[in-house]
Amino acid sequence: MNPLRQEHVKASRTFRWAFGQLPRSPGVPGYHSAPMRRDVGSCTGFMVNRKGVMGSMSESQELANKSVLKGAMLLRELARHESGATVTELAAAVGLSRPTAFRILNSLEQTGFVDRNDAKYTLGWEFSRLARRADPYRSLVGRIQPILEELAESAKETVTLAVPTPGGELDLIAAAAGSHVVGVSVSSLIGQQWPLHASSTGKILLADMSSAKLRENLPEKLEKFTADTISDRKTLLKELQEVREQGYAILDNELEEGLLSLSRPIRDSAGSLVAILTVDAPRYRFGRDRIPGTLQQMHAATEKLVRLMWPGWEGQQAEG
Repeated sequence: MNPLRQEHVKASRTFRWAFGQLPRSPGVPGYHSAPMRRDVGSCTGFMVNRKGVMGSMSESQELANKSVLKGAMLLRELARHESGATVTELAAAVGLSRPTAFRILNSLEQTGFVDRNDAKYTLGWEFSRLARRADPYRSLVGRIQPILEELAESAKETVTLAVPTPGGELDLIAAAAGSHVVGVSVSSLIGQQWPLHASSTGKILLADMSSAKLRENLPEKLEKFTADTISDRKTLLKELQEVREQGYAILDNELEEGLLSLSRPIRDSAGSLVAILTVDAPRYRFGRDRIPGTLQQMHAATEKLVRLMWPGWEGQQAEG
């Protein structure tokens, strides 16, 4: 692969973080978070579809330039196709008419943000150049922290946000402590790496993987950490299917004695898993009777995070 093509591939793989300004910090604890399915039918409350979610128009949305928003939609979709995509494929994926998509792609090609080789488009050299200069992890933590703190206050438990990495791992990027004196220590979470099969965030990540990638990332022998750790592959695969269907995951005494965690996934407009929201609590205080109410609180927080990370999507319906 020539150096130019390598830059395009690298930009494609990291695009959703660069565009969304998602920050990263070392290490991630794995607490239960549910992977969202590729279709819009799962976890619809905070899943943004490719055409956007209809809603009330805020002032910022009214001022948004629709052509720019459509261009962003096409760039996001194009970033998912390392070998390129045709205008017909891109238009269908984002819900635009073919003439509209062609017109926008032509403008992006003139500015160097996309390249065209025969009938296929790829991310362009100018896009790769700007992506190398950007720090995709600089600004988001400060903006999402109030949402995490609000959830931690209402749930009275520790809240974390983790993001998946290209290498199939997880990074904890932000956390907020609950109001209880005794609880899960935020400082103890940062910098830690937890086994995917015995963590809630890990189960979300595993459930989001294809069968081939799952076989690649899941060892034959699953280590036990407590008496409740799932160490049988067949049992774990069954639970991962439940996670896909219900839209959240529960970790109950599987990684550490007395720890219970709930997690929900966050997806971008293209349907890719970009973050996992988790609430961690000691079992003696957080019984299963609190799970439904906490999941509702997490749902509301996740919707706020989606609006913050992709403000142009809520209330914007792509027009062909």
